[in-house]
Amino acid sequence: MWRRLRSALRSLRGSPAAPPHGGDGRPPAAMERAVVRCVPSEPKLSLRFVLPDGSARHMQRDQAEPLGRALARIATNAAKGQGKAGKKSKKARAEGGAEGEAAVPAVRLFSRDGAAVAEELPNAAAWQDGAVLHIGDARYRVERNPPALTELRLPRSLLAGFPVCPKVSAEFAEPQHCLFRWFREQRPAGGGDAAAEAWVETAAAGRVFTPSNALVGLRLKLRCTPGDGEQRYGPALEVESSGPVEAGPGACTFDARHLYTRKVCGRGSVRAVSYNILADTYAQTEFSRTVLYPYCAPYALEIDYRQNLLKKELVGYSADLICLQEVDKSVFVDSLAPALDAFGLEGLFRIKEKQHEGLATFYRRDKFSLLSQHDIAFSEALLSEPLHRELCEQLAKYPLVQEKVLQRSSVLQVLVLQSTTDPSRKLCVANTHLYWHPKGGNIRLIQIAVAMSHIKHVACDLYPRIPVIFCGDFNSTPSSGAYSFISSGGIAEDHEDWVSNGEEERCSMSLSHPFKLQSACGEPAYTNYVGGFHGCLDYIFIDRNALEVEQVIPLPSHEEITTHQALPSVSHPSDHIALICDLKWK
Repeated sequence: MWRRLRSALRSLRGSPAAPPHGGDGRPPAAMERAVVRCVPSEPKLSLRFVLPDGSARHMQRDQAEPLGRALARIATNAAKGQGKAGKKSKKARAEGGAEGEAAVPAVRLFSRDGAAVAEELPNAAAWQDGAVLHIGDARYRVERNPPALTELRLPRSLLAGFPVCPKVSAEFAEPQHCLFRWFREQRPAGGGDAAAEAWVETAAAGRVFTPSNALVGLRLKLRCTPGDGEQRYGPALEVESSGPVEAGPGACTFDARHLYTRKVCGRGSVRAVSYNILADTYAQTEFSRTVLYPYCAPYALEIDYRQNLLKKELVGYSADLICLQEVDKSVFVDSLAPALDAFGLEGLFRIKEKQHEGLATFYRRDKFSLLSQHDIAFSEALLSEPLHRELCEQLAKYPLVQEKVLQRSSVLQVLVLQSTTDPSRKLCVANTHLYWHPKGGNIRLIQIAVAMSHIKHVACDLYPRIPVIFCGDFNSTPSSGAYSFISSGGIAEDHEDWVSNGEEERCSMSLSHPFKLQSACGEPAYTNYVGGFHGCLDYIFIDRNALEVEQVIPLPSHEEITTHQALPSVSHPSDHIALICDLKWK
């Protein structure tokens, strides 16, 4: 099949068009390519082609320049090429020809239907896909903005049984329209010369490939052909893995949980996941390696290794909604978004202010469509948005606390989703990661107040009476003021969390919100388990007036969590544990 497809693509790109009007009447031979790159936001376009003498030409011309000038420059370049070839020709010198001199060839451009393109036309409009460029007797089919790969890279760590997703950067192409072919290494029987290594194509196709145990010790190769969804394909690129496939870590903490989530839940239900995945920017510090996670093998803290575990874990949950915290921007772009996209999930990212990590929310495309997005940074919203004016005025009475609140980089991600099967069903999905400091209870209360006001604006004012799902790492235990505020709808001005950092930072307010929220997964003993601390910090809060819990996916057992002392470990990619529950509309 692949041979037939390649043959068809070659014949499609190389087949001659009907002879343009004004030609010499002779049918042209199979045409070469003239590749034009023309992007509206850039002042110049580029043109690449190979002259009959074999010399490559790469020209840049102003997009607004008349076509005639570009054709004249092409003619001059072609004449120079012929002149150089003449200098090398002993026969030409023997016949007495002038060295370096050559006739300037006729250069014209014809549209796809054979009409000559007016030379007064700007370059940007003249060089259209399928046009034919004549340089003397040579013919070139114009390919305008053909699909092209700018980067193709495999992760350094490859584990048997864990999905491999390459980094693919393309221009005028989309990964979902690219063709992927995977190969495994095969050495000659009897341990032959390394130079004689061969590659055997695997039966798998698609951007994500999961190597089997049979491939342990062998390297992988990927060949990617960029496509644009319009039946246009560009030149393929190949990349080989830097090392071989290695054996996986054995049993992982999430394996037993996958038994409950093998299938996507039914149309009337929603499977939600909330998970702090431990940002690489924090995992790779000397403090993390020596103080926070000294029990974790150094290789298990490497981002490539943890991404193997994380992608397998998330894919296995078959979720409809996934709210992630501590997501490195590069991890989202290069790893999570493409891997989860291959399994039907669309992702959106919101970076923290002045940070390298942030929040990511994914939703299943065949269940939901995105109606709108309403992200905020808490500190910025507090100062600039009118709906927080009263809170801001109250906070101004406590300058020490106000300063700390405004210094925080925390953000709130809010999406409004609509059911693809029942447009009357909409959801407001919020995702956040609150201030972390153990003595920052008062800061978290302010952040929750801003969050609830903003969610009220979206779920009550913009989209009246739509259910709310509020996920995140709240850095708050069930006994905290933040948890009480969210679940009860109010917080008293004498709550002890207002003095969480001492009397000098007392900040007493009475706050409320209109929602009836409950923790869908209850109050687990812990969702964060590190060497010096364990406790419940993560929640999926749901609107109990509109949604109810069908099932909560059990957390890993204590024995599984402590097999390698604490988290993260060789069998668990984060210091947090994912919360998973199935919800349904009431």
